[in-house]
Amino acid sequence: MTPEYLETGARTPEVVDRDLRLSDAELKLRLGGERQEAEDTFRAALREAVPAGDEWAETRARIGLGLALAADGKYSEAIGHLQAVTDSGAATLISRPDVYATFGRALVALGRQGEAVDFFRNCLDELEHETPKDRAIEFRFRTYLSCALADAGNLPEARRVVLEVMARAEEVGDATARVHLYWSLARVASMAGQPVPAMGYMRRAISLLEASEDKRELAVAHLHCSQILLLEGEADEAAPHLDEAEHLLAVGGDSRDVGALRAQQARLAVERGQADEAAARANEALEILAEHQVAQGAAWHALGDALALKGQIDEAVTAFERASVQLEGSGEWRELVAVFKSWARRLSEAGRSDEALDVMERATEITVRRSEERARGGVAAASGRRDN
Repeated sequence: MTPEYLETGARTPEVVDRDLRLSDAELKLRLGGERQEAEDTFRAALREAVPAGDEWAETRARIGLGLALAADGKYSEAIGHLQAVTDSGAATLISRPDVYATFGRALVALGRQGEAVDFFRNCLDELEHETPKDRAIEFRFRTYLSCALADAGNLPEARRVVLEVMARAEEVGDATARVHLYWSLARVASMAGQPVPAMGYMRRAISLLEASEDKRELAVAHLHCSQILLLEGEADEAAPHLDEAEHLLAVGGDSRDVGALRAQQARLAVERGQADEAAARANEALEILAEHQVAQGAAWHALGDALALKGQIDEAVTAFERASVQLEGSGEWRELVAVFKSWARRLSEAGRSDEALDVMERATEITVRRSEERARGGVAAASGRRDN
């Protein structure tokens, strides 16, 4: 008989029992089911492990809890647990790249793009000192850095980083790394107002994902395709991508994915003149994306259009204003310009022409500024090529 059995009557030692419960919760989280139950298990294990001095169980519980919270869109709390792990060094960038990636993405979700950029730069600096080098992880984190730069509105550097990765793509055969590379190229192209090459890169990513059977990543790829197409006014082309994304997310997706799906479905309903459906989907998206500031922009945009279709112009103006506030600090300038154009059109339809002109001026200012930034970026890139 063990001392634990004599003391408590439990046949399984406490440490082993905790390890079994953590393993069960980790498996549930990885399979994408019963997330709340897994979260509850991680919380209980953490409460037990800290006073018991069980550091390994504490690390596992914090990792599991951080990943589960991030998947549910509870980014503020998730960051606390994940940062405790990364700061302690209990999980390294090589052993648990998902922890570091989720932490950086949570920063972006909360509108802390500058911190995310610095974090991903530090990750890459750390990888430079690793021997042997893991090129697959390095390439993935370079694409994360590119996406964070794009979200921060720094498209020239985002483009430079991803093109550097592209030039060395043959060094890595990892399919996931290539998917992230094409993904990043698509986002930068879309944000730069180049939908045709953006769709080309997304189709390459989807082809790789279909072969890998990664359903969650494939769903998000279809969501990005629908966003690009809806920004171009191609509602009929976007609809199949949304249907496929919804089918794939039914078997597992985090809150950001589901919220983005609802926002895009709201936009599709607006394009089809379905005001009630659009409003319902947009409100659902806003509830799901409560902590994801940038992603809320598309939902507020769709809600504004839906309210205008219902004749509630003042409420629509409030929604458009919220959308612009959420998007102005991000790199999603095409969505922001689309917000101003919708806003101005709805004001004009309501006979408020002076207000519409003021809003259109804001759209024009952004478009001109982005054009100048692209021109400067092109000159800088050409200069860099000549120097090389």
